[in-house]
Amino acid sequence: VTENRSDLEDLHLYATPREQRFRRFASLEFEGQLYMTPYDFIQAVTSDEPKHAKKWRSLSKQELNQILMETPPVWKGSSKLFRNLNEKGVISYTEYLFLLCILTKPHAGFRIAFNMFDTDGNEMVDKKEFLVLQEIFRKKNEKREKRGDEEKRAMLRLQLYGYHTPTNSVLKTEGEDLVPRSYWDTLRRSTSQALFSDLAERADDISSSLSDTTLLVHFFGKKGKAELNFEDFYRFMDNLQTEVLEIEFLSYSNGMNTISEEDFAHILLRYTNVENTSSYLENMRCSIPEEKGITFEEFRSFFQFLNNLEDFTIAMQMYNFASRSIGQDEFKRAVYVATGVKLSPHLVNTVFKIFDVDRDDQLSYKEFIGIMKDRLNRGFRGYKPIQRYTTFKSCVRKELYSR
Repeated sequence: VTENRSDLEDLHLYATPREQRFRRFASLEFEGQLYMTPYDFIQAVTSDEPKHAKKWRSLSKQELNQILMETPPVWKGSSKLFRNLNEKGVISYTEYLFLLCILTKPHAGFRIAFNMFDTDGNEMVDKKEFLVLQEIFRKKNEKREKRGDEEKRAMLRLQLYGYHTPTNSVLKTEGEDLVPRSYWDTLRRSTSQALFSDLAERADDISSSLSDTTLLVHFFGKKGKAELNFEDFYRFMDNLQTEVLEIEFLSYSNGMNTISEEDFAHILLRYTNVENTSSYLENMRCSIPEEKGITFEEFRSFFQFLNNLEDFTIAMQMYNFASRSIGQDEFKRAVYVATGVKLSPHLVNTVFKIFDVDRDDQLSYKEFIGIMKDRLNRGFRGYKPIQRYTTFKSCVRKELYSR
């Protein structure tokens, strides 16, 4: 176990919030570069802080090779992949950013993502095309680097990307004055600018400067020669979204088939910038005196809807511009028309009871969209802890399960 965490802790001063979170949850180091395990990644997107104080464990080449040898191929993927791999995997910083992008994107965006990687248009993505990701996110990071000690920033780049100085870019540099707002925007914008011929020429240099990771082996095989089709790519992204939601749901369900409406409110408010969450929780308790529970399918469908929030916002704005709030039937219909997601009447009623602060059984743009648009992307800016109140109903649920 390396003991250099205290020596390098001041690098946090030169790191962005995303980099700080990655460094805080990462537990492995190989040739100076930090990596997360699949377990670390799950913790980073479902927990406020690591469960235990982390020290970066130094991997030997033999240990890394053994981990990669045990990585399953993409056709063996499932919604338990990260849980099954647990500590037996390595995830780089750029892959961490990519996985975070996946968690907050609608299924319709999966095809867009695949087409962005498929730079030669042959309906398959190979390892060389996927490695454009490394360059895109590195390039984005250079624009966001904090000013300061160049030596410290060089050490930080080594930790995150595995090299001291930037490699030759595979991207065009003209006309890049406008900095996109997010890593997804960067990926969408910059991949279209990538010159595949340039990438092909430099592919050997890029590959030689990077160590293989669990994701690369999972997608492209142990020799890196396999190609990824859209069906496998879609399945991987869908499985990851499902796995993270399952983990979060199970952490509240205590083995039951449902979580309480109050627990659902806790999870939902956790992704917002709302300061006074207690008023929303109290409002819901008073409005839903009898607990029915939220099933996993309802839970999953709601977060699929949130991933389509931009499309739904347009529909909501139509009502807003007409100076109208909307009722539950209108809300449910607008969700389906805009996103294709069907929400159950009970789930819609629960959402209304959480956000309908004036209790008129109508939801305004400000009451819902205004709050949801501020919700935090998982792990990107950290979590805002919410105190969990143990109600009588929650105690009963736990007692029943313990028996």
